[in-house]
Amino acid sequence: MPPEQKQTLGTEKPRRPSRSRIRGAKTKRSERARNTPFVRSFARKHIETARMPGEKLLRVIPLGGMEEVGRNMTALEYGNDVLIIDMGLQFPEEDMPGIDYIIPNIEYLKGREKDVSGVIITHAHYDHIGAIPHLIPKLGNPPIYGTDLTLAIIKKRHEEFKDISCQLELHEVNKDSRIRIGIFDVEFFGVSHNIPASLGVIVHTPEGIVVHTGDFKIDERSQIAGVTELDKLAKLGQQGGPLLLMSDSTNASQMGKQTSEVDIVTELDDIFKEARGRIIFGTFSSLLGRLNEIIQLGAKYNKKIIIEGRSMKSNIEIAKQLGYITVPKGVIISLEEMKHYPNDQIMIIATGAQGEDRAVLMRIANNEHRVIQIEPRDTFVFSSSVIPGNERTVQRLIDKLYREGVDVINYRMMDIHAGGHAKQEDLQKVIEMTKPKFFMPIEGNHSFLCMHAKIAKKAGMSNDRIIIADNGQIVECKNGVCVKTKEKAPTDYVFVDGLGVGDVGDVVLRDRQMLAQDGMFVVIVTFDRHTRKVRGNADLISRGFVYMRESKELQMEVRRLVRRIVEQSAGNPRTQRAERSSYDGNPRTQRAEQSPYDGNPRTQRAERSSYDGNHAPGEINWVYIKENIREEVGEFLYKQTHRHPMVIPVVIEV
Repeated sequence: MPPEQKQTLGTEKPRRPSRSRIRGAKTKRSERARNTPFVRSFARKHIETARMPGEKLLRVIPLGGMEEVGRNMTALEYGNDVLIIDMGLQFPEEDMPGIDYIIPNIEYLKGREKDVSGVIITHAHYDHIGAIPHLIPKLGNPPIYGTDLTLAIIKKRHEEFKDISCQLELHEVNKDSRIRIGIFDVEFFGVSHNIPASLGVIVHTPEGIVVHTGDFKIDERSQIAGVTELDKLAKLGQQGGPLLLMSDSTNASQMGKQTSEVDIVTELDDIFKEARGRIIFGTFSSLLGRLNEIIQLGAKYNKKIIIEGRSMKSNIEIAKQLGYITVPKGVIISLEEMKHYPNDQIMIIATGAQGEDRAVLMRIANNEHRVIQIEPRDTFVFSSSVIPGNERTVQRLIDKLYREGVDVINYRMMDIHAGGHAKQEDLQKVIEMTKPKFFMPIEGNHSFLCMHAKIAKKAGMSNDRIIIADNGQIVECKNGVCVKTKEKAPTDYVFVDGLGVGDVGDVVLRDRQMLAQDGMFVVIVTFDRHTRKVRGNADLISRGFVYMRESKELQMEVRRLVRRIVEQSAGNPRTQRAERSSYDGNPRTQRAEQSPYDGNPRTQRAERSSYDGNHAPGEINWVYIKENIREEVGEFLYKQTHRHPMVIPVVIEV
């Protein structure tokens, strides 16, 4: 998942962190995180001059999804018309403490909001819809096009953002729709995925046809997760092929064909036959096709079904209303009704298959659920794959369940989960069938894109017809030729942290990394303004750094160091007045009076005056002194412990 750091064209080179040993700061993801959330103004000017507004050629701008699994968003631009496909989020990495998720950077479109003719959403997974509440208002609330299920889930999610006042303009389409969006004629084709009502997109542009597959797989044995309309793709190939095929690369590294949902249902049926007590399913709330089959199996074996988890309840209710899930009358019951039935008649469908701390499954495993307590004859079924990065949390959850003596079944033990993305054989089939003039792999880590490029070569495409782009790298198409340009749109991470969007930047993230890795060390000093001395000893507080009761010698050394720093820096007010008077207003004199700086920060601190021009004669510059405490105590602690806690100085003047 981690995108490699790329220096955005026209942006400043990010500054190094103050302490290069921060482990998180050395990762590529954190290098990207050190860039500001929105590119600087002069970078935007560069882009505008390079773009030439209204230029008659097709530009493909991937704003996310080309270096990671998630954050999917692509813009097609012709003249003054912009069409956007998907607007998703990316979940944070382990070295991004406190970050809820990451959304695409739309700086490229700043000032051109009126040019955005519409937004097409291929399906209702969060990595394709999750950024809508944050970005749609910034783009002037353009119309959104999607299937009935996709729009219903978008609308439901939007209602959770009470602070966003704009009313979404939603337009329903289906696999047979053909619509006009600005200069673009758009038609669709149905695809099989692990959420119903998923679409691929065929965009007719003045330069030729662009096909965007969205997430898809081919399952010719089942219609549970929809059907990929290969006939429409084959027709394009028979007519000479599209100008550009943009195809899903998520499973490009996996050989063979994707497992059919028919096989999954067969294995799940066997689990129902052999279960001795309750069956507790953990899966994604978005796997609505799978959830429908699980509900039908529960009804077949006379189970009463409890739905647990807010997103699970919401998605199933939406799918029921639209006819994507059918529930026999009386099958679903409440938690409170569960006690009226024996365990072997109970089935629970819950969220938390990724081991999330406060999700339903983890609360059950920790015996923290208000109603559901683990029973020895329970069977826990994980009908989902593990999202990369969640391996440890999922393993911790499974270990907890095993300690309780229950049966645990996951996709590695049985074929109880099929991914929603095509593997190598089917990816090659689509390329051969479509016969594109140019091919651009999308949606995946860089290695996935490269693997997909190899598949395209097997399908008969030459190297000069395959375009592997990074996030932001602009592809131009004119006169039947598509080329990757050197121009890049800003794609710096935009973090969503609570209610804040883009307000967590490099400094805040580095501070969180320091706190997470090495803790903090608070120094509280009481200073007597009359005697110019420290009263008593400094109070020291450690959190996540050292255990104070076992570090008495370290504390004594820190207290002596702090006393020396404060009293030497603040003890002589006449020095401050003298240093101030040494400047006569002549810059040359000022330079002469300044002490030479030899490049050593310690020397610099020693040569600097504690008077900064903003303090009255004799007044102590506590900003300067606190910085001295922070730096020198930090260096001392690192020498003693080889750890870099965040040093927080507090001075109380009495």
